[in-house]
Amino acid sequence: MSISDASPSVTRPINLAPVASWTQVNNMTAKVVMSGHVNVYTLEGVWTQIRQEQDAWLATGVSSQNHSLTLDASQVTSLDGSGFAFLIDLEQAQLKAGAHFAIDGLDTRYQPLLREFEPIANLFPVPVIKPKRSFVVSTGMATDNFLKDGAGLITFTGHLASDLFWSIRNIRQVRWSDFVNAAVEAGINALPIVGLVAFLIGVILSFQAAIGMKQFGAVSFVGPLAALGIVREMGPLITAILLAGRSSAAFAAEIGTMTVNSEVDALITGGLSPMRFLVVPRVLAGVLVAPILTLYADIVSIGASMVTMLAYGIPFSNFYNGMLNAVDLEDIGSGLIKATLFGIVVSAVGCLRGMQTGDGAAAVGISATRAVVSSIVLIVLVDGIFAYISYKTGF
Repeated sequence: MSISDASPSVTRPINLAPVASWTQVNNMTAKVVMSGHVNVYTLEGVWTQIRQEQDAWLATGVSSQNHSLTLDASQVTSLDGSGFAFLIDLEQAQLKAGAHFAIDGLDTRYQPLLREFEPIANLFPVPVIKPKRSFVVSTGMATDNFLKDGAGLITFTGHLASDLFWSIRNIRQVRWSDFVNAAVEAGINALPIVGLVAFLIGVILSFQAAIGMKQFGAVSFVGPLAALGIVREMGPLITAILLAGRSSAAFAAEIGTMTVNSEVDALITGGLSPMRFLVVPRVLAGVLVAPILTLYADIVSIGASMVTMLAYGIPFSNFYNGMLNAVDLEDIGSGLIKATLFGIVVSAVGCLRGMQTGDGAAAVGISATRAVVSSIVLIVLVDGIFAYISYKTGF
C-alpha cells in the first residue's frame, strides 16, 4: 500500500507494523527484529525509540560488558542507506559500552556493503584531547616562532634590496602599470582619510598644548611648537599608521589571495620572480606616496592648528612668523626622510605577510592582520632609532 505526498511523484510506503521492534529477553540479552522495507521513511520515529530503549537497557546492571544484543534481519525485504546507518548506530552504541553485538539473517546481497564500514570504530574516531602546554613549552614555541619570523624578515629584506637595485639598473623592465595602480590606491585614494585625521590631530594638539601654556602666559609659543612637532614627528607618524592600516593590509590581502590561489606558484613555474613581479612595484609606490601624503598631512595639520589658535587671540600673521622662526628646511627634510623609511616599511611588510599566507580563506585575513600589527611595531621601532640618530647628530 502507498499514499501520495503533497507531490504526486513522491510516495511513501505505509507499514502496518513498525519495521523494527525491541525485545528484552532478560537483563543481559536483548533482540531487535527488523522486517519489511527499511528506509528513511519507515525508520522515522522507530530509530529514536529503539535507541532510547537500548541506552536504558545498557545502563542497567553494574557492568554493561555482559550485555548482548542480536539484530534479526531475516525478514527484511529491502534495505537502503538509512537502514545501514541504523545498524551501525546500534553497533556503535554496543561497542562504546563494551557489550556484544551480532547480526543474524541479513541477506547476502547486503553483506558486501556492510563490510565497507568495517571496522565500525573508524567511523567514530576518539576525539584527541590536546595536552595543555606548560609555560616553558609555550615560551619556547613563542621564541622559536619569533626567531623564525625574524629570519624570514631578514631574508626578505635582502631579496628586496637586491631587486630594488635591479629595478634601478633595469628601469624599463619594472611593471610601471602595477606601480601606478598601487600609487593611486595607496596615495590618491588615501587623501580624504589622511586629511581628516591630520586636521583633527592639528586641532587636538593645539588645544592640549594651549591648556598648559596658558598657565605660564606662553600661548603665543603654541603655534611654533605645534608646527615643529607636526613636521618632525606627528605628520610622518600619523601618515605611516594610516598607511599601515589601509595600504599594508590591502597589499597583504591582495598578494595573500594570489598565494592561496597558487598564482604565486604559477609565476615561479613560469620563470618569473614574485619579488620583481609583485613586491617591487608596490614598494616603489610606497616610497613615492608616503612623503607626499606626509607633506599633505603637515599642511593640513598646521592649517588646523592656525585656525585653532584664533580662539586664543593669536592671529595668522603671528602664527606664521613664529612658525618660520621655529621650523626650517632641515626639520621638514627630517620628517620627509622618516616618512620615506615608513613607506618602505609599510609596503614591504604588507607584501611579506602576503607572501607568507597559508592555505584557506581565513589565512588571508590573518595575513592582513599580521601585516598591520607588524607594520605598526616596525614603524615605532624605526621611529625610535631615527629619534636616537637625530639626538646624536642634531638632524
